Order: sequence, then C-alpha cells, then structure tokens
Amino acid sequence: MGAGGRMSDPANSNSKTEPETIQRVPYQKPPFTVGDIKKAIPPHCFNRSVIRSFSYVIYDLTIIFILYYLANNYIQLLPKPLAYVAWPVYWAVQGCVSTGVWVIAHECGHHAFSDYQWLDDTVGLILHSALLVPYFSWKYSHRRHHSNTGSIEHDEVFVPKLKSGVRSTARYLNNPPGRILTLLVTLTLGWPLYLMFNVSGRYYDRFACHFDPNSPIYSNREQAQIFISDVGIIAVLFVLFRIAMVKGLTWVLTMYAGPLLVVNGFLVLITFLQHTHPSLPHYDSTEWDWLRGALATIDRDYGVLNKVFHNITDTHVAHHLFSTMPHYHAMEATKIIKPILGDYYQFDGTSIFKAMYRETKECIYVDKDAEVKDGVYWYSNKI
Repeated sequence: MGAGGRMSDPANSNSKTEPETIQRVPYQKPPFTVGDIKKAIPPHCFNRSVIRSFSYVIYDLTIIFILYYLANNYIQLLPKPLAYVAWPVYWAVQGCVSTGVWVIAHECGHHAFSDYQWLDDTVGLILHSALLVPYFSWKYSHRRHHSNTGSIEHDEVFVPKLKSGVRSTARYLNNPPGRILTLLVTLTLGWPLYLMFNVSGRYYDRFACHFDPNSPIYSNREQAQIFISDVGIIAVLFVLFRIAMVKGLTWVLTMYAGPLLVVNGFLVLITFLQHTHPSLPHYDSTEWDWLRGALATIDRDYGVLNKVFHNITDTHVAHHLFSTMPHYHAMEATKIIKPILGDYYQFDGTSIFKAMYRETKECIYVDKDAEVKDGVYWYSNKI
C-alpha cells in the first residue's frame, strides 16, 4: 500500500487496522518516468474494442430499463408504507447503475471507448445529455483537469483553498453539524453549481460557466461544440417537459429526478475523494510537473460499487496516468504498476462514509510546510 492510505490494500492484506498517523506521499520527483510505467503494462491493456465497450453500455441500459419497468408498474401497487421505502431504494439502485453509464460517457470524452473519435463523441453526447451533462463542455474542462492535476493554479476542479483564501465563516462550520451540512450541500448542489458558476473550480478573471461557449474555460475552436452540448441538454429537457405534460410532474420527479440526484451526488463524492486526502500534496508553478500531479490522487474502495462504477473508483491512479486506457483493462494495469510506483501509489480502504466526513474535517485548505520545499502544499484544518 502507498504511504498515504490509512488502511491496508485489501488485495494485499485482510487487515482493517487504521494507523494512528498519516504518512505523506513522496513529493520529490519520482525515480521513474511515465514511459517506464507504460513499458511495464502489456500492450493489450491499451486496446479499445467497440464490441466490448458497447457491451457495457447495453448491460447498464438493460438493468436501467428493468429497474424502470419494476418501479413504474409495481411500486404503485404496494401499500403506502412500503411504497415510501421502495421509492428511495429505487432511486439509490437506479442512480448507482446510471452512474456507471456516466462513467462510460466520461470514457468517451477521454477517447477510451473506441478507436474512432466520432463514435466516442456520438455515444458520449447521447449518454451524457440523457443525464443532463454538457458532454463537450465537460470533456474539455475535464481534460484540462487531467493536464493540470495537483496544480493549485491551473487545476480545474476541487482546487483547494490557500489558507489566506479561507473565509471567516469557515470556523462556524468546523464542527460536526457544520461538516454534515457542508457535505449535504456539496453532494446535492455541488455538481450544478460547478457547471453553472464554476464553484470549486480554478480561478478565472471573469465569469466562467460550462454552458457558455464564450466562457474563459474554452478556446475559440471549442465554442461550436459547447453550443452542441447546450443543444443536447435543451433537447433532453424538452423531452422531459413533454413527458411531464402527459404523465405529470410527479412521474418525472420520481422516475427520473430521484435517480439523477444520486448520480450527481456520486459524481461529486467520487471526484472529491479521489483528489482530497491529508496525505496528498499540491504544487504551485515552481514545483509542479505533470507526473507528480498525476500521482497526487488516490484509489478508494466502494465495495460492490467498484464494479457498478466500472472501477473508476479503485483504478483512478492508473486512469490519471493513462486516460485513454479502457476501464476494462484498468484493474490489470493497476496491479502491474503498483510495485513500480511504490510509495507514490496511494490507496485508502477506509469506509466511504467515514472517509467523506474525515476529509471534510481535515482538508479545509492547503498550506506550505516549513520542513519541505517551497511550492509544495499540504492539507490542514487549523483554522
């Protein structure tokens, strides 16, 4: 297991003991290159199969349809007390499976679905639009996140605050009720706030919005595709409006909006926990380089949901190193690269519920440490 995780890697040990202290990730330039890592991975791990990739889409969509059919036809037949329980269960299960669809669309944005860019973009646009995600907008901002991971100046999402940027109101939320409130707001509103207002994103000198083709997030040559993303979202909203006119708003809220809230919550939670951990460094421009930034991320264990989410949760380090690698090869690649990365590989098997609270508590801002180089920043909670 890497130096930063609190719990042992379940692939190597059955122990669930949590060390008393967290060891930081090495911040020095690693003794290997990305080329060294790639040479160790079998070439087939980089092969993209149209048939295999589509098999996951069909599998997920089949389960989604079955769940929809059961909920639409049978929950209403249950006695009210049972129906009140059945609906949240449907939202949770359908939301988890739909998150898997989200992950596949995310792979399309990385050109990891097939060898054909047009096919990746077509599938990604359809799947992401269905989940009210602006495909090209996300594709380009997310690629810039991959190009600048760990940079406090240029990373695109979950950019940590410097100590000087912490608001005075933060101390009033630095308690159990405040942390729970912070988590609830983050998991429910975090995704739309990021898309619309760039909340938790990098600093721009003017208003930044994922729906605005003229947003500073995008270059001039990307503007037309941002517009296409907007058209995709508008088309889905129009379909939902027409369905609401026929079946009623309640039907849309229970069958579609409930699972979508779960998808959005998991999207934010997964991203938050992949890049937020007391052991992970961040760098300013004097120290940052791409490889150290890519290694400033951590694999997590979501139990059975690892498979439901197509292993985006427990192979994220490999994904940041080789983002065009299909998810169905990422587990094999991760096992191979762990010995090469050594202490630069990070895994934390802490319970997700415990981890999301702990990271909210301990990772309030980043600051320099007098004992290490200037330009390297670590999480702190000392307000």
